[in-house]
Amino acid sequence: MSDLVITTQPLAPLPGQPAGTPWPGERWPTGTGPGVPGLDGLLDRAFDPSGPLRDTYAVVVVRGGRLVHERYGGTLPRFEGPGKPVHPKTALLSWSMAKSMLHAVVGMLVADGRLDPRAPADVPEWRTPGDPRGSITLADLLAMRDGLDYAEDYEDPASSDVLQMLYGPGRSDMARFAADRSLAAPPGSRFNYSTGTSMVVSGIVARVLGPGDPYRAFLDERLFGPLGMSSAVASFDDAGTWVAGSYVHATARDFARFGLLYLRDGVWEGRRILPGGWVDDGRTPRSVDPDDGHLYGHHWWTRDDPFGTFWASGHDGQYIDICPALDLVLVRMGRTGSDRSPALRAWRDEVIGAVAATVRGGGAGEP
Repeated sequence: MSDLVITTQPLAPLPGQPAGTPWPGERWPTGTGPGVPGLDGLLDRAFDPSGPLRDTYAVVVVRGGRLVHERYGGTLPRFEGPGKPVHPKTALLSWSMAKSMLHAVVGMLVADGRLDPRAPADVPEWRTPGDPRGSITLADLLAMRDGLDYAEDYEDPASSDVLQMLYGPGRSDMARFAADRSLAAPPGSRFNYSTGTSMVVSGIVARVLGPGDPYRAFLDERLFGPLGMSSAVASFDDAGTWVAGSYVHATARDFARFGLLYLRDGVWEGRRILPGGWVDDGRTPRSVDPDDGHLYGHHWWTRDDPFGTFWASGHDGQYIDICPALDLVLVRMGRTGSDRSPALRAWRDEVIGAVAATVRGGGAGEP
C-alpha cells in the first residue's frame, strides 16, 4: 500500500490576530473572561507525578493570540545533585520540533531567491555524475521522501543511524554523515522519517548562509529576534551546521511564539516573516507514516480533523499543536517516553476538544 497522500481537501483558513489584541512583546497579552471547562482537571492529570503523563514540565495555551493558561512543574535531571525545578523562564529542549523551525528558515531562503524546493538538492556528496542521489530535490527532503537508507532507531546503538550521528562518529559533521547514506528506495517513492534528512537540509542552508556565525546570525535576525524569542538558542556541530533535527533550547512561552507565527500564516506584527503560502506548504499532507498512521507534510505533522490541526513534534513528548479553526496554540513540554505516547496523544485531543466545546457552546471569543 502506498504511503503517498494526494488530497484536494481545502485547508482550514489561518486566522489573523484579532483586532485589539496586541502581539506578544516582552510580555504576553493575557486572556480574560470565562475559562475552558475541564481544563484545570486536564492540567492536573498532565502534572500528576504518578500518572501516565508524568514528567510534564510545561503546558502553555494560547487562544485568540492571548496567553490564557500555563502551568509548570517537575525537575530537569542533572548528572550530579538534585534536579533543576522548571519555571516559566526555564529553557527546554525542542528535540525534533526544531525540524519545523528549519522549515521556516528554508521558506525565508526560498523567498530570498536563494533556494528552490523543486531543484535537485545541492549536496556535495551527491554531485558525482550518475549518482542516483543527485535527483533528490529539496522538496523530497522536506517531505522525508528522499529514499536514503537511514534508521531512525533510538533503541539499538549498533544499528541506529540517528544515535551514531548525534552521539557517535557522525557528531562532528552531521550533515555529511547523513548525506553519505546510500539509497534504499527511489527518491520520492517512500516516506521515512529521519533526523538525518533534516541535517542534510540544514547542511544545504549552511552552504547558502555560511556555517557557524553567519548561520547563527540569520536565525537570530530573521526568526528568533522578530518573534521576541529571546530565550532561543540553537546548537551547532563542529562543522558549523545547526543541529536542526534536534536542538533548540527555549522557554515554553517562546515555543508558543513560534506556533503563533504559523497560526498567523507567517505574519508577525503586520510584517510577513514567511513567504505567502509557506505555512500551507508545511501543513499540506503528503505522506502517511506507516508506523502510526499520522500524516506528514513538509517538516510538519498534520491531521484530518475539523480544526485543521497541525503540529511540531519532538522526542519524549514535546509538542506545539496549532488549531486554526479554534485560533489555538497548545505547547506541551516534558519527558514522557514513547511507550506512553498514546496516552499523551489522547490528552492533547482532550485539551483541544475542551476548547472546541467552548466554541460550540458559544464561547468562541476569549476564554
